[in-house]
Amino acid sequence: MAFSSLYWDKKYQSQQTGWDMGYASPPIVAYFEQVEHKNKRILIPGAGNAWEAEYLWKQGFENVFVMDYSKEALKNFRKRVPQFPLNQLIEADFFQCMDTYDIVVEQTFFSSLLPEQRQAYVQKILQLLKTNGRLIGLLFNHQFHKEYPPYGGSLAEYEKLFSPYFHIKVLKTAYNSIKPRANREVFLNLKKR
Repeated sequence: MAFSSLYWDKKYQSQQTGWDMGYASPPIVAYFEQVEHKNKRILIPGAGNAWEAEYLWKQGFENVFVMDYSKEALKNFRKRVPQFPLNQLIEADFFQCMDTYDIVVEQTFFSSLLPEQRQAYVQKILQLLKTNGRLIGLLFNHQFHKEYPPYGGSLAEYEKLFSPYFHIKVLKTAYNSIKPRANREVFLNLKKR
């Protein structure tokens, strides 16, 4: 069973967002501190409260696009960052997105998808990325064994899933995760083949 936008709206309305740290993830911040060209088109799918988007926007990355199909998540972001361009807030299903980007940021979206959607996710990322585009972010390196999100995975599983389509620049346990996620997150920096 896929989880509808209403499911996610209820999560945000009731503040049942245990995955939400309340600030941008340190490994993602560390990656973008090294990015010199701030004009890159960046998509954050399933962005939720979009702390990474807020961070990037405030650092001068003007082509950041926030995508979620939860109205409530986008409302929360809009209240927090009212100056963010409305045309860069996308209320849509990730699998229906048709634009292209230099970088796609993965931060807990992958783990919200059913495991059987993972191959479709990879194919969609390939469509969304421009030539030499990158998928960067974090994946859980932990099995949750639940009937609902988040769905975990393993380093070996991710390597098998992504390596046919991407040059793996980095795919390893994140060294700078927040304490509750230490040794349970994989940082990925993948370049489209």
